[in-house]
Amino acid sequence: MLDARQLDALAAVIEHGSFGEAAKTLSLTLAAVSLRIKSLEGELGQRLLVRGKQVRATPAGQALLGHVRQLRLMESDLLAGLQGGGKAGRLQSLSVAVNADSLSSWFLPGVAPVLQGHGLLLDVVVDDQDHTHDALKSGDVTGCVTTLAQAMRGCVAEPLGVMRYRCMASPALVAQWNEPAAGGKAGSNRLAHRLLASPAVIFNRKDALQDTFLAQHFKLKGALYPRHFVPAVDAFELALELGMGWGMVPDILLAARTHRPPLQEVLPGCAVDVRLYWQHWAREPLAAQRLTQAVKQAAKVQLLQD
Repeated sequence: MLDARQLDALAAVIEHGSFGEAAKTLSLTLAAVSLRIKSLEGELGQRLLVRGKQVRATPAGQALLGHVRQLRLMESDLLAGLQGGGKAGRLQSLSVAVNADSLSSWFLPGVAPVLQGHGLLLDVVVDDQDHTHDALKSGDVTGCVTTLAQAMRGCVAEPLGVMRYRCMASPALVAQWNEPAAGGKAGSNRLAHRLLASPAVIFNRKDALQDTFLAQHFKLKGALYPRHFVPAVDAFELALELGMGWGMVPDILLAARTHRPPLQEVLPGCAVDVRLYWQHWAREPLAAQRLTQAVKQAAKVQLLQD
């Protein structure tokens, strides 16, 4: 049987990245926290933390962190049931990993009523949709919006739908790229050449949508081109409006651009479809079950369905 006090100490150290901060949170001495961690490591026969300037969990420590968070949610559900009110006596926190485009378009509006109606707090990790599952695997979150269709160990992967992205730029840039070349390349070859010579606006260094677009519609793999990195949805679109370059924008955000300067599709009718899944723990506490249902319902309404 795992000792609850030792598990709380481990979770506090991982969450705060420091023995000192964990001790303050738990109202313990630094020595007491250290002793609890060493005792737990001794009982399990393996290291749970990598000590350094920033303390981090080993894979075993990450697995235990996920276990602790599940226990906390289940304990909160139990207390709510015993109190007979259908709500926990304290707010419950749920950690999720979501890509920025989903978060700002369909995810938050879809889950807000459930959060407000059941006293739930949201702790969001923002990452590229191809990488959000890393946070679930490490135990940092209870669920994630991801492109990974294969369910990870102990998890369920449920299809959400498709986000369709289009290559967009300012009308002035598109007109410039479509100008006839004097004795040069014609048609799509000319456009590809001009795109590669122009900066792309990219959300962050994990964002591969531009590469996918070039590979799918121009047969260009591993192409080199100048890049702006703008890791904020509003600023990303502003960079496109200002003519800084070309970038991939989902239809769901394009439909909401009613009062913003216009953007124009660079290659009309040629989109990139990103299929999304909701991966979550197979054994979910009630609060997480409610969130899962809200996520699935929101995606059903807002995303393209097969």
